[in-house]
Amino acid sequence: MLCSVPYVFGYIVIISAQNVWMLYFGRMLAGLASGITSLVVPVYISEVSHPKVRGMLGSCVQLMVVTGILGAYVAGITLKWRWLAVLCSFPSCVMLLFMSFMPETPRFLLNQNKRSEAIAALRFLRGPHVDHEWECRQIEASVQEEGLNLSEFKNPSIYRPLLIGVALMFFQQVTGINAVMFYAETIFEDANFKDSRMASVVVGSIQVCFTAVAALIIDKTGRKVLLYISGIIMALSTALFGLYFKMVLPNQNNSSNPVVWFTLNSASSGTESGISWLAVVSLGLFVAGFALGWGPVPWLVISEIFPLKARGISSGACVLTNWVMAFLVTKEFHDFIGFLTSYGTFWLFSAFCCLNVTFTAFYVPETKGQTLEQIEAYFRRS
Repeated sequence: MLCSVPYVFGYIVIISAQNVWMLYFGRMLAGLASGITSLVVPVYISEVSHPKVRGMLGSCVQLMVVTGILGAYVAGITLKWRWLAVLCSFPSCVMLLFMSFMPETPRFLLNQNKRSEAIAALRFLRGPHVDHEWECRQIEASVQEEGLNLSEFKNPSIYRPLLIGVALMFFQQVTGINAVMFYAETIFEDANFKDSRMASVVVGSIQVCFTAVAALIIDKTGRKVLLYISGIIMALSTALFGLYFKMVLPNQNNSSNPVVWFTLNSASSGTESGISWLAVVSLGLFVAGFALGWGPVPWLVISEIFPLKARGISSGACVLTNWVMAFLVTKEFHDFIGFLTSYGTFWLFSAFCCLNVTFTAFYVPETKGQTLEQIEAYFRRS
């Protein structure tokens, strides 16, 4: 609820901006709120959800993110940036209103020795006809009242899920998703699409549709299956992307100018127009693949695998890894293109996608249908 304050205040600063520094400050406040919500929301959802629907509800975090991106694409076609900021300030106000009716999570309340409030929260979340006492006892059995000491990070039940979570967030970003999404309009412009802004709306729509599909099937298929399928699709699509740029810019090997990727018109116009569909198909496949697995699943898994007493600091480390890598990949995208060429950059992304699949096979546990207490017990045993 407190995140609504920097969200709204940040957008007010943007709306009233008289110079670029006010825009920076407004974006910084909105970014602060985004960082906190991306940490707290998955944890809150995992702690209030029933195991049978936790996958679907946890995937809704990413579904709402991509829905917001699509909304910004659509609104950006007609609205000036000040009015876009006005529009963006409304969701945080709605969040503040609706969260005032929601209870604190039962696990947190039991950790604070507030048993009666935890029972009331379970009654609100599960309805009146469920055995709340039984679920409360299950949670109590695993609740650790003592705080977390640094020495406990030597314990495999603490550091193993932390390493898995950090690695998931690292691999999610090195697929290149943010670089591709931020430069989607440029990709379509270079592929000779007349209205690149509308093309971005199409990309956003693909992302929403496939994230929704993932949310609907994740509790049946499991987390690992979706990560496998997603990683393979992304590896193939980024390899095709590299092939496209290899064919369109055959002489790029001799260029260290990162702007060359954005000047495809200097390439052979016949070659470009003939295979521009390959860039669009590759982009669509990549976005669909990401939305199906590596978009929603890492956020879901990090909300499930940490023991209660380490959930705050471990989730924080994962979210920090995610945003730092998103920043680095996006910022250095031009430099990668200058150093590795455009096709080399996308083939590097493809190699990381293959690594994602390998990492999933050997290290990511399947958490489908398990309670948070059972997941914690699994890491304690292993």
